[in-house]
Amino acid sequence: MPFNVLMPALSPTMEKGNLAKWLKKEGDKVNSGDILAEIETDKATMEVEAVDEGVLAKIIIPGGTQDVAVNTLIGVIAADGEDVGALSSPSSAAPSVTKTAAAPAVSSAEVTPVSSTQSAVMPQGHSGTKVFASPLAKRLAKDGGLDLSLVKGTGPHGRIVERDVKAALAGGPLSKPAASSTAPTTLPPLTVGMADATIKQLFEPGSYEEVPHDSMRKTIARRLLEAKQTIPHFYLSSDVELDALLVAREEINSSAPKGADGKPVYKLSVNDFVIKALAVALMRVPEANVTWTDRAMLKHKHADIGVAVSIPGGLITPVIRKAETKSLSQISNEMKDLAARARARKLKPDEYQGGTTAVSNLGMFGVKSFSAIVNPPHATILAVGAGEQRPVVKNGALQIAHVMTVTFSTDHRAVDGALGAELLAAFKALIENPVGMLV
Repeated sequence: MPFNVLMPALSPTMEKGNLAKWLKKEGDKVNSGDILAEIETDKATMEVEAVDEGVLAKIIIPGGTQDVAVNTLIGVIAADGEDVGALSSPSSAAPSVTKTAAAPAVSSAEVTPVSSTQSAVMPQGHSGTKVFASPLAKRLAKDGGLDLSLVKGTGPHGRIVERDVKAALAGGPLSKPAASSTAPTTLPPLTVGMADATIKQLFEPGSYEEVPHDSMRKTIARRLLEAKQTIPHFYLSSDVELDALLVAREEINSSAPKGADGKPVYKLSVNDFVIKALAVALMRVPEANVTWTDRAMLKHKHADIGVAVSIPGGLITPVIRKAETKSLSQISNEMKDLAARARARKLKPDEYQGGTTAVSNLGMFGVKSFSAIVNPPHATILAVGAGEQRPVVKNGALQIAHVMTVTFSTDHRAVDGALGAELLAAFKALIENPVGMLV
């Protein structure tokens, strides 16, 4: 009996992903544990393992397909000796269900392919008319802000299919209603929510290159918009002196033991101190180590610090769990490992989801100060600027000190002004007297 291979859910919140590529081809022998395909989400690339033996009889969703919904039928594995050719017939009985290593089990009724007539949908265009379009065409049109009532379908019975939407978004011919004599002759102003096709009209044809958004950029845009629309931000900034920290860092690094390869087993960065100081500060000001929900405040028992890491196409925030319990050398080595695997898109979902706060450090780019956007479900995020020599006044005399500017962005529903100031003061004290974070 054949078995279905379904699009796996790589995290509890995953709704869809990209089927990057198949590592097996139709007709290949499959053993339990073999890697069948690679799935890309907005944050990571994961492998799909086979849990049944047989032959990859049919690839339903080809490699390179984007936005495949969880539990979608992507392939079929046939048992040894089964008639593989019969599976290609549309009239064949629906195969039974199996799950991939990362996917939940579902009933066969949930994945039985629908007929071509069932797959057609009738979205309503902006003009109020009913149009026939495939689900993929509908989704592409929605993502591109395209009015389907203006698109001429070339599919069966005039149905709008993927190629029609792509042609329309690329500036192809549309079936547009005749222009009214009272229609305005000037383009509307650029506003949030304006359709893609309208925005393109504001620019000279050929003067730009259109680079489609990948799933990561779409997710970043959605979450940032959600954060700014739903979280009442306020900001607290302070200048923090680094001289004592830099001395301690130099002494610790110079005394680091050597590994088998002759290299130090750790090398601390200023950011490692920042992570540790923020974790300890949250333990000293536990009322700020919280998450807002509509029903209650979640008071966290540990400081799980997310650290923003820039990767091609966006950023990801791996989490140092229970950072207050870890030594600086542990934090340093764990952060290096997480950052390397983040850039290779090899993080597991539980390594970048959750957390109680976050650090965003742009100091290495020479940024003096900035304000970061709170990343739900966090209530705070610390923006760290560059450490630099600045003139300071001590005991009435002008001196030179290494100083960096840090800014707390907070969710005012969870952390009000006085509490945020207390947290910032605790962090500042730890950075300026780093011995305090070691005891």
